Amino acid sequence: MVSYDPSNVRMSALDWVAQQARRYEESGGTEATEVRGAPCLLLDYKGRKSGEWHRTVLIYGRDGEDYLVVASKGGHDTHPAWYLSLIEHSGVHVRVGNERFEAHAQTLSPEEKARVWPHLLDVYADYAEYQRNTERDIPVVRIRRV
Repeated sequence: MVSYDPSNVRMSALDWVAQQARRYEESGGTEATEVRGAPCLLLDYKGRKSGEWHRTVLIYGRDGEDYLVVASKGGHDTHPAWYLSLIEHSGVHVRVGNERFEAHAQTLSPEEKARVWPHLLDVYADYAEYQRNTERDIPVVRIRRV
């Protein structure tokens, strides 16, 4: 098992995501904090196969004090790797702006998702199209500080 060190995580394989994550982190959370006008956070999660820590950039919404992220993968028919890893390892590290904290990630129930989905569409309207483009139910994940 690899211990967590925020300066030593594997970046996303998608070049634009990796570049944004680097800029977000290197600026201390003052730059690269949006994707197409929507707020985003850095999610550090433990890989389900490698056990190594990985980092991705995700758009987020809020539900009270909690953060909500959508496992959309742009409407593809498979779940994103970060989501599959969260199923096995729910302990994560998050950066939102200049704040970093430990958190627990949990997939919302269908009822909870139905309640927060309109808010998430307000944050990022493309989620509606992503859901139309796939037969899978796109999961919403609650991120709660520990």
